[in-house]
Parts: sequence; structure tokens; C-alpha cells
Amino acid sequence: MTKKEKALALISTFASGDVKEAERLLAKDYIQHNLSYGTGRDAFISSVEYLTSAPVKTTVKNIRTFEDDDKVFMQTVYNFAGAGEQVAFDIFRFDEDGLIAEHWDNLASLAKPNPSGHTQIDGYMKLEDLDKTEENRKLVESFLVDVMQGKHPEKTASYFDGDKYIQHNTGIADGLSGLGAALEALGKQGIQMIYDRTHMVLSQGNFVLGVSEGTFGGAPTSYYDLWRVENGKIAEHWDVMETIADPSTWQNDNGKF
Repeated sequence: MTKKEKALALISTFASGDVKEAERLLAKDYIQHNLSYGTGRDAFISSVEYLTSAPVKTTVKNIRTFEDDDKVFMQTVYNFAGAGEQVAFDIFRFDEDGLIAEHWDNLASLAKPNPSGHTQIDGYMKLEDLDKTEENRKLVESFLVDVMQGKHPEKTASYFDGDKYIQHNTGIADGLSGLGAALEALGKQGIQMIYDRTHMVLSQGNFVLGVSEGTFGGAPTSYYDLWRVENGKIAEHWDVMETIADPSTWQNDNGKF
């Protein structure tokens, strides 16, 4: 099995309840960064067993899956035991034995289409430009610093092809103009969206995922942003923002990042 196939097989155990498959795929000392769950392989298997025992069956629908060296990053819609559909970005790290050794994620409720009619999961699907993986990674790394962290806001327009920008954020319309209008509206409400630090930038071909830490309206926030790059410009964006839980509620000590 490829790394992508293993990651897909693992998340499928939430629906199938196949604990033997989960045990086969996971390293014993599996590190969990979802703060609602314990760490280690046994904790993951316990979660699968719990979902299997629930009266409502869990559903898993993968949307996009990518691979970057020892990591697989994926976009999926879950409905855990009938609790409601959630859009997630998952990242799995594989060890030298090909076992899944570490996991990070961000989840948010599935919402209605945004002002431009796009959902959190529709849009461009084709993986291409594999020869530009590193070039596109560097572009997004610079974009995160210059624009999202606000180090060089005057460079913003240079990252886009005019106003051509497809937006999947639930509250923002298409175009650089739509982004500007949304940020202005937040500012009038006294809400700031701040990116302080980038923890990971994963890339395969024309898709790049940035994992960042900051605040939204003053609350500690984890930002997962997936960008599609076309001809050296940022062309499309999907995201999941998640408020970082108070440390007193954490079920593991590994931290969000």
C-alpha cells in the first residue's frame, strides 16, 4: 500500500470499526495532536471501538489527498456517530517502517455555500505540476510571511492574477477584492485575524497546505489553509479555522502543533 492508501485506510476504520486494520497501520507510540483524544495506538483503537458501539454509524468521505515526503495531508468530511458533518484537514506522518506515527488536524462544521456560491470542499480537483512542487511551496511560504503575517502587505497583489481568486472560506466572496472586503468588515467589528507563526507548509504539485498559529478575535487559533497555485499565482483557497482548546481540557500533552 502507498502512504496515501494507508492514510485513507486508517480514516476508513472510523466507519468500518476494523480495529485490526487500525492496529496494523499505526505505530505503537503513535503521537496524537488532536487535543480531544489520548495519544498512542491504544487510544486511537479505543476511539474506533467507541464509534462502532454508537447507535448512529460514522461516515467518512475523503475529498482530496496529497503526499509530501513522509507526510500525507488530506481533506475529508466526517460525521462522527451522527454528531453532524465536519470538514477536516488531516496530516499523517509515517515512520521509517511505513507505519503512521503522528497526526495533526483541524475540524469545522460543514456550512452553507459562501457569498460566491462555493462550498468548503468543491472546486478544482486535478493534481498537476508535480515538477513545480518546491516552487509552489516557496511561493506559499513567502505569501504566509508577507501577507498573512503582515510583514510586507504591499506585496499582496503580486501573489494574485488580478482579481482572479476562487474562495471557499464560508464567509468570504471570490477575488482579492472579496478578501479585502471581508477583512474590512471584521475590522469594523473589532475582530482581528492574526497569523503569528507558520508550523508546516506541505506541498504536492499545484496544491499547498499551510499550518499556522495565531488568534482570531483574540482567541488562540489554528489555521489550516489549502491553496491551489496556477502559473505562479495563488488561484484558489480552502480553509479550516479551529479555536485552540484551553489546556485544562486537553486529553494529551503533545500540543496542537
